[in-house]
Amino acid sequence: MKLYKIVFTSTLILGTMMAISSYSWLTMWMGMEINLLSIIPLLSSQKNLYSSESSMKYFITQAIASTILLMSVVMMLLMNEFISPQMNSWFSTIMNSALLTKMGAAPFHFWFPEVMEGLNWVNCLIMLTWQKIAPMAVMMSNHLNKNFMMAVIIMCLSISTIMAINQVSLRKLMAFSSINHIAWMIAAMMISSSSWMVYFCIYSLMNLTIVLTFKATHSFYLKQLSSAMNKNKLIKISFMTNFLSLGGLPPFIGFMPKWFVINWMINNNMYSASFLMIVLTLIMLFVYIRMTFSSILLEINEPKTPNIKINHKSISTINVTSILGLLAIPFVFNLL
Repeated sequence: MKLYKIVFTSTLILGTMMAISSYSWLTMWMGMEINLLSIIPLLSSQKNLYSSESSMKYFITQAIASTILLMSVVMMLLMNEFISPQMNSWFSTIMNSALLTKMGAAPFHFWFPEVMEGLNWVNCLIMLTWQKIAPMAVMMSNHLNKNFMMAVIIMCLSISTIMAINQVSLRKLMAFSSINHIAWMIAAMMISSSSWMVYFCIYSLMNLTIVLTFKATHSFYLKQLSSAMNKNKLIKISFMTNFLSLGGLPPFIGFMPKWFVINWMINNNMYSASFLMIVLTLIMLFVYIRMTFSSILLEINEPKTPNIKINHKSISTINVTSILGLLAIPFVFNLL
């Protein structure tokens, strides 16, 4: 590993930790800027011609969002909104919009699939998981307008489902999948920070396995899966179960955090919103099942020995965790 990657990875982690642990809005903003300036060199690669374009798009979008964020913080300070218990003003909504832009939530998602398309799988994993921690943690510290958040949740689910149906690029599919899960994470965020943390950890675990599989098989498009998945039965099973888990199908672990969110929404008489979220997620599950057709179907040209060099033990361990997900529910209920 090159020295500059170690340095910028360290500052990337430092920036996120600084943003989520700060006591003032200005320090939070500084932490997010350190995080942004650290990831740009990590996204750029001489081997990938599209990475420079992706890093530039990412930088411009994040810089605009940071400017809007800082403006809303300054305006709230000038209007003494921080000492008010009803911090549900127009500037609070603008701040939440800037944070939603930073994490790539709909309708501020325009940059996210385009940036993902030009990155390698390791950088895609960082974009899907780590880069969402700071904006979501900061949003939890801000006032959440319930109507605005519900509108964002519905738009995230609707837009991601529609855009993913005819998509053939795996990186864009993972981006739309992330937008879909952002809706559920925002709903979990409205319950409590611990609910969001459970959801985010499980989502990151599923993404880790899927991205490792794509990286090992060198798959970037849907048509490559039919040949890539028929080289190893372990990869077939891992790929299929993790995508079903990502779609929230019981008894996989991906169903557990969705269960928490649905349970909370029904207890708060949000029947129509929970019904709409379930229906739109079921349509997204159809997209996932379409992707796993190549791993479900058996082909006659399967080799007896695996041809792909991959760490079978790590994939198997994560996959077993996914399969036996619902066994962890009693322990999680005790923690919450």
